[in-house]
Amino acid sequence: MIHYRWLLVVAVLVALLVGCSREPSGISLEQMRQQTHIHGLAFDRSDSERVWLATHHGFYAIGRDGMVRRVSDEAHDFMGFALHPEEAETFFASGHPARGGNLGVVMSTDGGRSWSRHASGVDGPVDFHQLTISAASPDTLYGAYAGQLQVSQDGGASWQIRARAPAGLLALAASSRDPEQLYAATQSGLLMSPDGGERWRQIHPERRPVSLVVIHDGQLYAFMLDVGLLHAEEGSRDWEMLKRGWGDRYLLHLAVDPSDPQRLIAADDLNQLLISDNGGRDWSRLE
Repeated sequence: MIHYRWLLVVAVLVALLVGCSREPSGISLEQMRQQTHIHGLAFDRSDSERVWLATHHGFYAIGRDGMVRRVSDEAHDFMGFALHPEEAETFFASGHPARGGNLGVVMSTDGGRSWSRHASGVDGPVDFHQLTISAASPDTLYGAYAGQLQVSQDGGASWQIRARAPAGLLALAASSRDPEQLYAATQSGLLMSPDGGERWRQIHPERRPVSLVVIHDGQLYAFMLDVGLLHAEEGSRDWEMLKRGWGDRYLLHLAVDPSDPQRLIAADDLNQLLISDNGGRDWSRLE
């Protein structure tokens, strides 16, 4: 009996060592692309050579060596991923646990290694596919669920329904200058609300589907299908075409390097990661 117990102990130790030796090596971006799909991304505020990936099967990071490594043991479907604008290791997300159901609003304060439910939301637990935090007031968060726009003004701890969400909502971004100002990417155009979602108006003349909208330091980025990647300063009506000619492809997620605003990373509809070093005018595939 002792002999078999020792064999079992050795087998467990070997398995643990093998697992530990494989984990630091990570997987390639192509392997990640084949295994899961990206729901959100961001540069690490404390080290912009690292990129956070919120995916359908867990939370990962791309390291300096270009390899992808799992950050958290949780295998959640992370949706609505959003970084705290001031605290580098504080993240918010929503979505679905691996066992099914809805996560509500989950929060990590240790760089994504551990997650816990922060709130259920109204009529929750919610599944915010769109979640955004105001850099102008980090205690103000907005999320969309079941056709309703919800707001929290205490750092995501409690939520209230503010208004109906815009029809065909695809992405949501809070202003970096005014916590009441919101931008919405929808199937029929790019919208702005001056009052936290009570009223909306179109801010680009084209009424085409917009697949993303991102705000960074007063700079607005949006991708409009059959038009291209657009840029404007918040509050301006002067749109700059950063890049045309995407063919049938379109961008779903985009992040700006906080230490270098010319460096952008994006994920497209083919689950590929792209990088730009000149503000979005030229792009190459991240390998």
